[in-house]
Amino acid sequence: MSNEPQDTIASDESVDTIETVELATSETSAPAETGEPATGLRPANANRGAGWPASFSNYISQGWAERADAHPPQRAQAPYAAARRRRLSEAYPGKRIVVPAGELKVRSNDTDYPFRADSAFSWLTGWASDSEPGAVLVMDPSGDGHVSTLFFRPAAGRDTDEFYADPAIGEFWIGARPTLGEVSTDLDLATGDLKDFVSTEDDLVSDDAELAQTLSEMRLVKDEYEIEQMRLAVEATSRGFDDVVAQLDRAQRERRGERVVEGVFHARARLDGYAVGYETIAASGSHACILHWTRNDGAVLAGDLILIDAGVELDSLYTADITRTVPVDGKFTDAQREVYEAVLEAADAALAIVKPGIRFSEIHDAAMAVIARKISEWGLVDADAETLLDSEDQRHRRYMVHGTSHHLGIDVHDCAKARRELYREGVLEEGMVFTIEPGLYFQPDDLTVPERYRGIGARLEDDIVVTATGAINLSAGIPRTVADIEAWLAR
Repeated sequence: MSNEPQDTIASDESVDTIETVELATSETSAPAETGEPATGLRPANANRGAGWPASFSNYISQGWAERADAHPPQRAQAPYAAARRRRLSEAYPGKRIVVPAGELKVRSNDTDYPFRADSAFSWLTGWASDSEPGAVLVMDPSGDGHVSTLFFRPAAGRDTDEFYADPAIGEFWIGARPTLGEVSTDLDLATGDLKDFVSTEDDLVSDDAELAQTLSEMRLVKDEYEIEQMRLAVEATSRGFDDVVAQLDRAQRERRGERVVEGVFHARARLDGYAVGYETIAASGSHACILHWTRNDGAVLAGDLILIDAGVELDSLYTADITRTVPVDGKFTDAQREVYEAVLEAADAALAIVKPGIRFSEIHDAAMAVIARKISEWGLVDADAETLLDSEDQRHRRYMVHGTSHHLGIDVHDCAKARRELYREGVLEEGMVFTIEPGLYFQPDDLTVPERYRGIGARLEDDIVVTATGAINLSAGIPRTVADIEAWLAR
C-alpha cells in the first residue's frame, strides 16, 4: 500500500447488532429493580426500553452450572512481549508507563466498529485480536525496573445485570469474556480489575509524543516471532490472491465487479486471519491510477488491468501488504506490458541492493532511477534520466508520487512515528521488514502522456525481510513476471 505523502489508516468494517431493550445499571451485583434507570443504554435509544421486572431479574440470575476457571497454555508471543517490556523499562527508569488498548468506536448510533486494540498495547502485552476494549497496561516503577499489570474488565457473575442487560459487554450479547486468571496464565502477566486502576498526573501515557516515538523505533527491527507472523500473513494473502484470480470471470459479470474482488479477498482474510490489514484496493481500468482507490464500485472489464492491493491481518494483528496488477482477460496488451515491465524492473533494481548497512532511502532511489530512465526513453519529459533525478527537477515523480517503501508489521505503515533519521535515512539492519512497491500511473486525461498509455496504472508490491547478508522476498511466490501472471490467470 503506497505510503507517501502521508500514511493513512482505513476505517474498520461495520457489523450489525440486534436491538436492545432497556439496560439496568451494570455496576451492581444484585438483580435490577423494576424501573431502574437504563444507564447502560446509549442516550439516543433510552426511550425505547421496556424495563426489567424484579421477578425476571431474580429468575435469570439463578440455575446456571458452575464454570471452571480455565488456565490456557501460555501463548507463543508472551516471552517476546515480556522482552519488549524490559526494553521499554530500561528506556524510562522511574517512570510509570500507561498503555491503553483503546475503546470501542461508534459507527452509527448504537452500532460500533469491530474492536482492534492499539498496536503498541498488543506489541507490549501479546494480547491481540482477543483483547478486551478498555484494557490498560500499567508498568509501575520498582527497584531498577518495572512491575507490569494488565487491567481489564473481567467477566461478570451471572448474579449481575451486566450478564444479560448490557449489549456492550454482557455475555448474552457478545459471548463469554475471560477471567483475570485466564488472561494472566495466557499472557504470563499479572492482571487486575479495571475498576482498581487509578491514573495519576505523572503517568507517561503512550500517546505522549516522545513515548510514541520510542515505541515506533523499538519496532523497527522485528524479533523472530514477528518475522514468522509476517511469513504466515503473506501466505494467507497469497491464498487470497489465488481466490481473487479464480473469481475474475464472476467479477466481469457484475456491475460493481471491483466489489466482487474486495469481497472474495475479505472472505479469505476472515477465514485465515482476523481481518484485512487495511481497506482493500480493487482498482480496475483507470481506477488503478488513483493510489488509494477503496470505493471499489467500478466494473471489471476485459482488456483492462486490475490493480489489487490487499493484505491479511492475522489474529496476532501482524499484516501483509501486497500488490499485484493483472490483465482482467488474462493477456497484457503491448502498452500494458511495457508499463508493467518497467515497474517490475524498478522493483527488482530496488530489491537487488537490499542488505544491512545501506540507507532505507537508497531503496527508493534505486527504483526511481529506473522510473526516470523509462520516462525519459518514452519521451514523456524532454530530459535525460540524470537531469530528472536531480533534486531540483524530479518531474518524473508526476507519474509516481508515492514512496517506494514503508516499514511493515503490526501496523501496515509500521513504525510511522520514528524519527526521520532512523526511518527514511536509517541504516538497514537484519530483521527489518518493509515493502518495495514502485508504480506508474498514467491518468486518463494527462496530456503529457502518449494516448496509448493513458488510463494505465500498474504497481508491484512485495514484502521484504532483511537478512544477515541480503534480503528475502516473502511474497516472491505470488506471480510477478508477465509470463507467470498470464500462466496464473490461465489456470
